Amino acid sequence: MTRATLTLRLPTLTATAGFAGRLAPLLRGGDVMLLCGPVGAGKTALARALIGALRDRAGLPPEDVPSPTFTLVQTYDTGPFETWHADLYRLSDPSEVTELGLDEAFRDALCLIEWPDRLGADAPTDALHVALQPLADETRRLALTGPDDTLRRLAPAFAKDSR
Repeated sequence: MTRATLTLRLPTLTATAGFAGRLAPLLRGGDVMLLCGPVGAGKTALARALIGALRDRAGLPPEDVPSPTFTLVQTYDTGPFETWHADLYRLSDPSEVTELGLDEAFRDALCLIEWPDRLGADAPTDALHVALQPLADETRRLALTGPDDTLRRLAPAFAKDSR
């Protein structure tokens, strides 16, 4: 499987929300997004924006999207598929992932996984790697790496403001 990378500069939270709005209609159940970056890089902000955009697109009312730091996993009705938002920071061993039920969610739900290094060998091989890098102020650089066919499907979200 060949992998490619798409990049984007997100200068504000509004730009992040705009990107999420463009990406949401292109996502499918079974997509796994591994959100990487240091504390404060914008992982939760991106997940929050995606969940909001998916719910809006499905005609569902807005819902509070807290960081799942303490609950580890939050699930959301996002219309045609469920979205799982996980923060694995507090896990100490990859075997704990099984207890969360993520392996089943990987098949049918959109999964947004913060601190995916905690997955170890359980990370899906076809997962999308989303690297967020803080630059200055609110500006972030987003790099999405994944299988070529999946990136072709998601590329239209990068068309506006792509760098």
